[in-house]
Parts: sequence; C-alpha cells; structure tokens
Amino acid sequence: MPQGPFQTVSLGVANKSALNITANTVVKATAGFVVTIVVLDGGSANGGLFDSATVGAAAAANEIFAIPQTEGVYTINFPAFNGIVVKPGAGQTIAISYS
Repeated sequence: MPQGPFQTVSLGVANKSALNITANTVVKATAGFVVTIVVLDGGSANGGLFDSATVGAAAAANEIFAIPQTEGVYTINFPAFNGIVVKPGAGQTIAISYS
C-alpha cells in the first residue's frame, strides 16, 4: 500500500466546448477554466492558447499553452482569469473543452 503525504488535486470540469476552430477565436470573454485542447489537424505552425478577453490582447505575456502541431488530446486544467482565446497556427484545426 502506498505511503507518504498525498495531495488531492481538483481538476476542472468542462461543461462547454468550441469545435473546428481554424481562425483566431474568443472562446470566452470572461474568466473560465481550460480543460482540454484537441489538435485535429496539426497544420504547419504551432498555435497558442491565451488568458485574454480579446484576440487583440492575446500576446506572449498571457499565453497559457503553445498548441503543438502534433495531432492529439492535451489536458490543460488551467484557469484563465480574463478570458479564453485560441489562435490556431497555419493550417491547424482545434477543439477545446472549457467552463
């Protein structure tokens, strides 16, 4: 039986999704929680996930996650205090679950 100190971690629960994102998109303009990113088409450049209420304010200073070109499911479980913006890389198709 495992021994030692254990920490209980509460993960975010997604109750919304945005599908087939191929252009810069404000997913949520208020605080939220990013649960999962799915890269459906990897494209030819990395994209980004930002803690921002507008596409124009999404910048390196508020980037949460660099969305890779590798297709797959990425568990994020990270709060966004200002909003959630997805900026796909060239040719990428992204889906996101959030609350």
